[in-house]
Amino acid sequence: MSDSPGSEVAPPPGQPVGPLRCAVVQDGADGRVLMVAWMDQTALAATLRTGLATFWSRSRQRLWQKGETSGNTLAVIDVRSDCDGDALLVRVNATGPACHTGLRSCFDAGDDVRAAVGSGIDVGGSG
Repeated sequence: MSDSPGSEVAPPPGQPVGPLRCAVVQDGADGRVLMVAWMDQTALAATLRTGLATFWSRSRQRLWQKGETSGNTLAVIDVRSDCDGDALLVRVNATGPACHTGLRSCFDAGDDVRAAVGSGIDVGGSG
């Protein structure tokens, strides 16, 4: 392998390629936030190449295409970066629920944290 500019060094297996960026997935029809996941360079490239949302799974340490087992895919309309490049907005047409619980949005079953702030309740989530 060469260390010259432009040469690519593959990361060790189970490691993301480049920085992980937060990907906010939004319904292209009504603007509703459906889910949040993570993308590395390879996931973003796969998303743009296939037109289907692909993410980096931090728990499984691998790429996963949304819907690969459930069939509930996310057809990508467009992908935009935020002003400093550390987050992505992924607008999609969803075929079925986006949440693994079967709900349309991962935020449908979530708690309103406004009531918990200042009450001593942990609002950091379970996972």
